[in-house]
Amino acid sequence: MSLAERLENVRRGQQAASGETGATATAAAQERQRVVDPFSTVKASVHQALLDSLGPQLYDPHLDQSELEAKVRHTLQEVIDHEETPLSLADRTRISQEVADEILGHGPLEPLLRDSEISEIMVNGPDSIYVERAGKLYPVEARFSSDAHLRRTIDKIVGRVGRRVDEASPLVDARLPDGSRVNAVIPPIALDGSLLTIRKFATDPFTDKDLIAFGTFTPQVRDFLSACVRGRRNIVISGGTGSGKTTLLNVVSSFIPDDERIVTIEDAAELQLHQDHVLRLESRPANIEGRGSIPIRELVKNSLRMRPDRIVVGECRDGAALDMLQAMNTGHDGSLTTVHANTPRDSLSRLETMVLMAGVDLPVRAIREQVAGAVDMVIQQARLKDGSRRVTAISEVVGMESDVITMQDLFTFDYSAGRDEQGRFKGTLKSTGLRPKFAAELQDQGIELAADIFVRGI
Repeated sequence: MSLAERLENVRRGQQAASGETGATATAAAQERQRVVDPFSTVKASVHQALLDSLGPQLYDPHLDQSELEAKVRHTLQEVIDHEETPLSLADRTRISQEVADEILGHGPLEPLLRDSEISEIMVNGPDSIYVERAGKLYPVEARFSSDAHLRRTIDKIVGRVGRRVDEASPLVDARLPDGSRVNAVIPPIALDGSLLTIRKFATDPFTDKDLIAFGTFTPQVRDFLSACVRGRRNIVISGGTGSGKTTLLNVVSSFIPDDERIVTIEDAAELQLHQDHVLRLESRPANIEGRGSIPIRELVKNSLRMRPDRIVVGECRDGAALDMLQAMNTGHDGSLTTVHANTPRDSLSRLETMVLMAGVDLPVRAIREQVAGAVDMVIQQARLKDGSRRVTAISEVVGMESDVITMQDLFTFDYSAGRDEQGRFKGTLKSTGLRPKFAAELQDQGIELAADIFVRGI
């Protein structure tokens, strides 16, 4: 089949798929193509010619990824060289890259995934894509050709990690090979077309030095958190969606000594720990028949039989909180988790609520005693209005007084410092002047806390 015939087939297929007929529909389609991408027809023909040339090799499980990429790019260059449409060198390079992204990657999202300054990608439909840079949202010009194109990209992402998304199961959490978190919602739940949200993870994860440079916390707070982790304090990281809880959990987890056995439990594997002895577990949703689900709670129970020194749960959001608290109370000191809450006090209330979700009929006082006995410290993380992510409070759980869990703030964010000319907060995390009650226990373990950490206002 000649290139001209393939172009005509592509044009007819696009017209038939849109349900439009006649001269008006053709004119409308051509106008949309000119507005969205003047090379859409050429790309479609090159794409089809590449499929015709390589065929089953694209799906050969025995073909190494690097070999596949080399074959695709070599064949792609040959196809473009034979393209009859006059194209400049820049246009040829662009078309080659975009078709390669479509075959080997995630289509129009691939350049956004390669951009290290973008932390989140939000697809609100085939024609609307936003990204987050430095905590602020911006629209981008990238587009999908249709909702079907977007659905194919979603299917490719979720299929790689053994997940599925269809009308029977229109919600899915998945991850990219680099660990980036993916959430997809499709019709009938999404009324205006498929939705896709990707929270990117850097190939080189942030370290404590990076968070100090960003202003997330201070060197003194870093030293304090390191001492608490080495001293096996149970820590809850609290914050809203997108506040940086998982990044902070990753950094705090890096303080765990290399000679300890760590079990991580997550919905979608995101943590990137570099210790030698790390066992990673990931929950599994039900299959198409509604069977085979393995929730976080089952994994927490199973982890207790794996002889862990530390248990790190990516996020507590249901009855798994009860099993997590019991693990903290029964010899698995130094465990870490995150919860969604706006303040340290709210995080403890959230834990109480989640324990009730476990279906165990416990009096409220017994639940609060479990929480007070298990949790040593709450770190509150927030995304401020200037887009920065900061630790805004570090609070110690002191114990119980009557039916109330008592807490004391060790560090709080100084909002009174105001903002600079660009609207950025000038404040930092400052000590309240109070020393934690567990300081003596850390000292007994040979972990010294510098005296200047708890000087008020520093």
